[in-house]
Amino acid sequence: MEQKIDGTVVKSTGSWYNVLLDNGQLLPCRIIGKFRLDGLRLTNPVAVGDRVQIFKESETAGIIKKILERRNYVVRSSPRKKMYLHLLAANIDQAVVVSTIVKPKLKQGFIDRFLLMTEPYNIPCIVLFNKSDLYNDEDLEIYEYLKAVYENIGYKVLLVSGLKGDGVSELVGLLKDKITLISGHSGVGKSTLINAFQPQLQLETKAISDYSGKGQHTTTFAEMYPLDFGGKIIDTPGIKSLAFINMEPQDVAHNFREFFILSKECKFSNCLHLNEPKCAVKIALENEEISFLRYQNYQAIINEINEQNYWERNKEMG
Repeated sequence: MEQKIDGTVVKSTGSWYNVLLDNGQLLPCRIIGKFRLDGLRLTNPVAVGDRVQIFKESETAGIIKKILERRNYVVRSSPRKKMYLHLLAANIDQAVVVSTIVKPKLKQGFIDRFLLMTEPYNIPCIVLFNKSDLYNDEDLEIYEYLKAVYENIGYKVLLVSGLKGDGVSELVGLLKDKITLISGHSGVGKSTLINAFQPQLQLETKAISDYSGKGQHTTTFAEMYPLDFGGKIIDTPGIKSLAFINMEPQDVAHNFREFFILSKECKFSNCLHLNEPKCAVKIALENEEISFLRYQNYQAIINEINEQNYWERNKEMG
């Protein structure tokens, strides 16, 4: 009779998954059959952080037969397969979205899109600005403005330099004894940052391309690492863009947290805060009580989803 063994997926390489068994053995495993997530199409049905049940084929390989119940997960649209989703991680305590004001240039919209991935499961998220050693006075003003924007709606904001080590000790305190997903736009210095608080990992780092000003991928696959001060991190490949094929406009409205709080005062219960009359979000925007940048990003996401739905309907109609 085959023996069932539980474990945690600690690395995904596409077709194989490294599973850390509860007995301490690290075993490469493959999957047989199809696993689905709420009926959605997935490029990778198993995520780093998943608790799984495996059968051993031998002492050096196993088969994942069952994914145990997830307490949460983070999912994004697949960068390669349109209309498919890609699982970034599962069963995490918190997430860190790494950004920077310079090298590469700030993409504030990316932060809001990342928060839209974590908010549906109420996963706490830290907004971290890296490369502070490169900031001039104007850059620091931008940081202070964005810090106020995100702290006002309940997110923790940190300023660090992975290269110089500034602010890293505070980050360590936040990571201690927790499972944390760390992700960010390509080139923001995520690997350098991780090496700053866990140097023995010696993650590969690459310089920003002088020609394009864009980041180069250093992490190829998602992987979980134990931290010597307690806890674990899940490092993911740098993300270039985020789209939301799995959401409808109302989902977006519900997960921009300050808009959701205000929506109770809107005239219509299903208000999307676009052109509806007596919209509390639009009134707050006019009174400069909420961030215009956040609202612009919200509009852009809604427009993308509406356009995507329009083309999908037309395709179905032939």
